[in-house]
Amino acid sequence: MANAFTHPFGRQAAISLPADVRLMQATANLVFVLAALAACAAAALWAARLPVFAIKAIRIEGDVARNSESTIRANAAHRLAGSFLTLDLQQSRTAFEAVPWVRHAVVRRVWPGRLAVRLEEHQPAALWLGTDGNDRLVNSFGEVFEANIGDVEDDSLPGLSGPDGSAAAMLSLLTRLTPLLQGVGAGDPVQLDLSTRGSWRVTLDKGAVIELGRGSEAEVMARTQRFVQTLPRVEAQYQRPLESADLRHAGGFAVRLKGVTTTVPAPPARKR
Repeated sequence: MANAFTHPFGRQAAISLPADVRLMQATANLVFVLAALAACAAAALWAARLPVFAIKAIRIEGDVARNSESTIRANAAHRLAGSFLTLDLQQSRTAFEAVPWVRHAVVRRVWPGRLAVRLEEHQPAALWLGTDGNDRLVNSFGEVFEANIGDVEDDSLPGLSGPDGSAAAMLSLLTRLTPLLQGVGAGDPVQLDLSTRGSWRVTLDKGAVIELGRGSEAEVMARTQRFVQTLPRVEAQYQRPLESADLRHAGGFAVRLKGVTTTVPAPPARKR
């Protein structure tokens, strides 16, 4: 029997297929497409694992002062998974940043079969004094990091002691306090402490301890600036070195020189 009929005007029209037949055809087409895609993916994965796509070399660039290139490769290479094509660059970056002294790594592919890794190392700026005796290092960005403290050439790094997460704020204040105190001959800060209640204290290399009080960096700096305005005059008057000072008093400072304790009124704040 014919599958078509003649239109009254002479045209031939096809009889539409039943819905279940159309569904079967669509399903068959979908299965065929999925099978083709799976075959392509399997072929691509097989090809990616061929020796021709293996990582043949790793080029190290940037800061390598603390680690030799061979040490960096030995610490990171075993963490790299995949071939040149399948390697996860983010995971590779994490592998290199796990190497001691490495702060940041950028990993990129270089055809054919090479990786270029640019490293940025931590620059130690201070010691982070742990309450459990586990001292760590603070870099120039105020980040606390783990490394062998014995590898630091500078044995005069100042110490920071404060609540977790406060290292950046403490390093910022220390950086501003240092030239201010050096400028009046008070000495170099060797330790800066921040209590859990927000009170600051600085210890100088000549042994003096200065209670800076509570408040923001701007408030602490303003009190310290007024204090250093008076310190040279007081030391000249008594001809004694500074042993301690307390800037927490309203309207003045309690100053202890060697063998002398006195209270000094604070000069008025400078107008800006």
